[in-house]
Amino acid sequence: MENMLGGGGGAAGQFPLEQWFYEMPVCTRWWTTATVATSILVQCHIITPFQLFYSFRAVFVKSQYWRILTTFLYFGPLNLDLIFHVFFLQRYSRLLEESSGRSPAHFSWLLLFATTILILLSPLLSMPFLGSALSSSLVYIWSRRNPETRLSFLGLLVFTAPYLPWVLMAFSLVLHGTVPKDEICGVIVGHDVYPPLHHDQRPLDPPTWWRRLFEGRPPSDTGAAEINSDIAAAAAPEVR
Repeated sequence: MENMLGGGGGAAGQFPLEQWFYEMPVCTRWWTTATVATSILVQCHIITPFQLFYSFRAVFVKSQYWRILTTFLYFGPLNLDLIFHVFFLQRYSRLLEESSGRSPAHFSWLLLFATTILILLSPLLSMPFLGSALSSSLVYIWSRRNPETRLSFLGLLVFTAPYLPWVLMAFSLVLHGTVPKDEICGVIVGHDVYPPLHHDQRPLDPPTWWRRLFEGRPPSDTGAAEINSDIAAAAAPEVR
């Protein structure tokens, strides 16, 4: 399935932008591409945001099932805010996916679990678009996994990774003048998606049938099983 989805690095002789695109892991690549394409289609008036947001009635009564996906793809029109969203989306999604060994199985299972929780919360919190919340979840998980990493925001503020979600919330508050409810929700979901491990048990590891979809067959020896366990641990928040 990885070959079908376009896995693998870029070839020699490609333009820098093309090489950057093909170096992205497969899940991050297609999510980033779909996000940019969706905003372009809206900007060109080919589709409208009203066709994209998640609504329980629209999905399960009117059978508009595509909304389950498009709610995670639309971040707004083509503007500076979208550029920020796409930058943080591809950067931290890529880092998490690469820490999973560039295996689509474990990272896609993380995405599936996080998106399912957000879909369930959407009607309760009146959040029709969930892309920002999902992106915030990934930023939070990465920040918890890299507590010693030092970051610089706009070259003005230097801090360690665990403060990144809160810095982004403050920036969003200043930029938009409203409490970033979607980002707060994303942090809460990110905290719950991969909870602390107890007695070396990882209840949210992808099941065998899911891994088989991407990897062809389950690991056949203990060494491979340990590698997969380490891959799953890369997505888990580190508790101190």
